[in-house]
Amino acid sequence: MTYRTWQPEHRRRPRLTRRGRIALLLGMVLALAAAAAVTVSLLQRDEPAVEKPRMLVIPEGWRAGQVYAAVDRSLGLPAGTTRAAAAAPATALALPAEAAGNPEGYLFPATYPVLSSTTPESLLRYMVDTAGKRFGAGHIGAGTQRKGLTLHQTVVVASIVQAEADTPEDMGKVARVVHNRLARGMALQMDSTINYALARSTVDTTHEDTRIDSPYNTYERTGLPPTPIGNPGEEAMTAAVQPPEGEWLYFVTVRPGDTRFTADYAEHQANVSEFNAERRAAKAG
Repeated sequence: MTYRTWQPEHRRRPRLTRRGRIALLLGMVLALAAAAAVTVSLLQRDEPAVEKPRMLVIPEGWRAGQVYAAVDRSLGLPAGTTRAAAAAPATALALPAEAAGNPEGYLFPATYPVLSSTTPESLLRYMVDTAGKRFGAGHIGAGTQRKGLTLHQTVVVASIVQAEADTPEDMGKVARVVHNRLARGMALQMDSTINYALARSTVDTTHEDTRIDSPYNTYERTGLPPTPIGNPGEEAMTAAVQPPEGEWLYFVTVRPGDTRFTADYAEHQANVSEFNAERRAAKAG
């Protein structure tokens, strides 16, 4: 009798149906997605999302009051908050001694990032520090010394240039008029300083306006006003220390883009008459 040793049968490996393969793939995708979600969650806990800053634009020529109001709006603060911060000793703005604590002229026009943690004090310091870096070094610093002016006097001149020039191309000529008048001991007779004293902006200055009792009345007082009348940009500062050569003593913007400069008073009077005629026609129309 022959005995056969029992051998286990070779078993076939089960084959997945199409539906099974799809289910398996779907399960793997879901598992990977869950793992990725856990990883992202852990990363977010360890590294919070970075806050995207908002941008606060301070245009060239704005007065301090306009800057304060813009900061209050940007930070969602009650009106007057930033003005109070500017005057607070604790804010400790790095101003020249001649500024006597008044940041007018040193709130550098630029675009500033604003975060939820931003305060009026931090923004004001940033603006003043930026002005110090831009105004006190390089060609502006050298030009200030060459002109025999202090930095504060240069900022005052630049603020007048910023307010009076109709175009960037006119800035240098306006600066030259200011320097020529100062050299001759003439009153500057700038409408922009009258407007600053009266807290307004207009091209219509009356004879009554020019008689106001104010240190900013450059019709009656010679020399520069005591403070800047706005916050000049770098272009106006450059014009203040590097004006072109010229004998001009007078100028008037007859119409936008048409500013007439002259050293002859009679010619200037004729230009002023043309300006007045343009204004009357504009009001009548």
